Formats: sequence, structure tokens, C-alpha cells
Amino acid sequence: MGKAIVLLSGGIDSSTLLYWAIKRYDVAALTFDYGSKHGEREQAAAKRIAGRAGAGHVLIRLPFVNELFRSDLLQSGGEIPEGHYEDLSMKSTVVPFRNGIMLSIAAGYAESTGAAKVLYAAHAGDHAIYPDCRPGFLKAMSEAASAGTYMNVTIEDPFVGLYKKDIILKGRDLQVPFEITYSCYNGGSLHCGKCGTCLERREAFSLAGIPDPTNYAP
Repeated sequence: MGKAIVLLSGGIDSSTLLYWAIKRYDVAALTFDYGSKHGEREQAAAKRIAGRAGAGHVLIRLPFVNELFRSDLLQSGGEIPEGHYEDLSMKSTVVPFRNGIMLSIAAGYAESTGAAKVLYAAHAGDHAIYPDCRPGFLKAMSEAASAGTYMNVTIEDPFVGLYKKDIILKGRDLQVPFEITYSCYNGGSLHCGKCGTCLERREAFSLAGIPDPTNYAP
């Protein structure tokens, strides 16, 4: 069984990817602290999920992102917009080249630990707003990682053609503990239920026909 690195945010998509990957690879999970408003709760969820799955877990801190980059997703930014995940208002939550930075670090970590693959949970619902979740970007990043490492590390996106409801159905079959995943961009003790990622989460469980275990604020 070869080694792989999974980027684990603590949300539904990356948690499902982790459970999918551990059936195929010797997995380590990487979580990044880049100063997002929901980072503390995401990181706690990621640690719990990695522990539940029996995967190694590493937290990497990137304080410069919050200090130097502009995005409403960051603690240094403005308020999180309400509305659907694919609304143009969600562009304010884009952290410039965030995934490029994380994937680059993951590729270096992969080669340093003898892993030939980096796995990332971009999905079809991300494409409208987030340029660093689109297939062309991920293909280019994989080519760069392969060209820039002795092990020819590749970056793979097994869910890039799936929508969130499809990932939830896959996660159900893999027995992913959805109840301990975390998504809300506002970072409260309860999911706000109004931000784009909360609305996407609610919609996806509904479309999948699976009860939503999430606790939402009244």
C-alpha cells in the first residue's frame, strides 16, 4: 500500500475523501491554520475525524495569510456574506491562491515523507466561485508538483466531477461521522445556517435524502 497525503479541513468533502483514501493508501492528513474565522472549529473537527479514522494528523500554521491577504473569510476581513454557495457575493470569501499555497506545501511534505500522492477534495460545486478548485488549475498544480519533485508527486482530485450530495452518499457508505464535521464560515459553536457553505450543506443532505445531523442556530 503506497503512501498518500490528504488535505483535511474538517468539512464533509475532505472527511469523506479521508475515509475513501484510507481504504487505498497509507494516509497522513494535513490541516492548515491560515487565520480563517472558522479555523479553530475546523481544526478541532479535523483532529477528531483523523483520530476516528485512525490516520496521522499534522497541523501547519500559515499566519502570513491572515496578515497579508484580503478576504472576508479571514479574521482580518469583513463580514461573511449570506446567500447561496454559488452566488457572486461569495467571491468575497475567496482567499487568493489559498489552495495553490496549501497544495505546494503538501507536495513538499509528501516527498519528505515518502508519499507519491496528494489528495484534495475539490468538487463540482466549487467551480463557479473558486478558481483554485477548477480542473484546469488542479491539473496544472499536479504537473508542477510532478516536475518539481524527485518522486514525481501527483495531486489528485477524485471528487472533482461530483456534487456535494454525491459526496454525502459516498460518505454514508463509508460511515463518515458527518455529525462531527464542521463547515460554517462564521465559526460559531452552532452552524449559522445562513452563510453559503451552511446553505450548501443543508441543500446537499436534502438532495441526498439523508437526515442532516448538523446543529444549526435558531
